[in-house]
Amino acid sequence: MTKSELTTPHLLEITNLSVDYFLPDGSAVPVLKDFNLDVDAGEIVVLLGASGSGKSTLLRAIAGLEPLADGRIVFAGQDLAGIPTHKRNIGMVFQSGELFPNRNVYKNISYGLEIQRKSRAEQDARVRELLDLVGLSGYENREITTLSGGQAQRVALARSLAPQPAMLLLDEPLSALDRELRERLAIDIHRILKASDTAAIYVTHDHEEAETVADRIIQLTPLS
Repeated sequence: MTKSELTTPHLLEITNLSVDYFLPDGSAVPVLKDFNLDVDAGEIVVLLGASGSGKSTLLRAIAGLEPLADGRIVFAGQDLAGIPTHKRNIGMVFQSGELFPNRNVYKNISYGLEIQRKSRAEQDARVRELLDLVGLSGYENREITTLSGGQAQRVALARSLAPQPAMLLLDEPLSALDRELRERLAIDIHRILKASDTAAIYVTHDHEEAETVADRIIQLTPLS
């Protein structure tokens, strides 16, 4: 396949994607079948649906954490088949945040920058920029264990944005928080993603949260 054949006007193009779940006996159960989705640069797409509809499975497939049974994923003009997770320029935010408890706020956010071998000056500037963006200026030296749930998710978002990925995948990032905090953070997440001009696929089962965050909502239903 030539480079020109992979050219797409979309940042992400998923074509006829199928993903199976394997039971202990080795038999395959389809989770997604012939699924298609396009996402443009800077666009926020929310996947809305009940448990078992394949929302998280789709994120894992895009990130390279789940093998494909069939179909193709093209990102920024490149077929992702065989491309390892860490080389896809795609960030991920999980429900629990997955922060490093032995690293303070600064060190959590700077983690990806260290991997990129950025200078200390570059790290300092980017961390300050992101702390301001997520509303946590002055929290650089805070220990992770002292943060509230909402603050921790803001740090997780900042850490994922730090290496400047072209896209973020957010897997129910607010589901562990209470309703009032979820409503506030949903507004903030939409603002932060737009301010950073980062495309995103956001998974939730909450209709109000979806409407707050999304530019576009895709409804998924479990396969019968």
